[in-house]
Amino acid sequence: MRRATQGDIPALAELIHARAHWMLQRGLDEGADLLTDDRANQIAAQAGDGLTPVWALTDKTGALMGCTSLYDETPHWGWTDAERAEPAYFLATTFTHPARRQERPGTLIAWWAVDYAAREVRDWVRRGCGHQALVRYYRGVQGFELVHSTERHGHPAYLLARKAEELPVLPVRTIE
Repeated sequence: MRRATQGDIPALAELIHARAHWMLQRGLDEGADLLTDDRANQIAAQAGDGLTPVWALTDKTGALMGCTSLYDETPHWGWTDAERAEPAYFLATTFTHPARRQERPGTLIAWWAVDYAAREVRDWVRRGCGHQALVRYYRGVQGFELVHSTERHGHPAYLLARKAEELPVLPVRTIE
């Protein structure tokens, strides 16, 4: 895992477009949202905006497998003031290349965040999603727990957290 740069924007856009088409092929309407109004390119461009903490998961050859944004603060919506006061990272906008799904890049990214948070002296990694299937995956495979269910922009939002911990056998390393 390394910080994404402006030079990653074309590869990020290709990855997000590939994910969007993969989602549409499986009947997941959210894929259409990524293709509307050039949203995939807007998300990819965050790697060069200097404001969004975008990280890239690459393989040993440097090929992009996935990306995520790892924010220093938990968002206001859905979390209590006490929760927001705890040192945590908020994992958001994670995309993985569908051609690499056998390697489980989404899980590697989540576990990297848990390990990175512990090494950066954070107590938690938090994330949100809008689908029960993702809640089951994040809980059953990635080890997150459902903390809150709420509504955001008229849609269900599920807020999850996992205690930060070092994962020394994780096959992902951080390049600063």
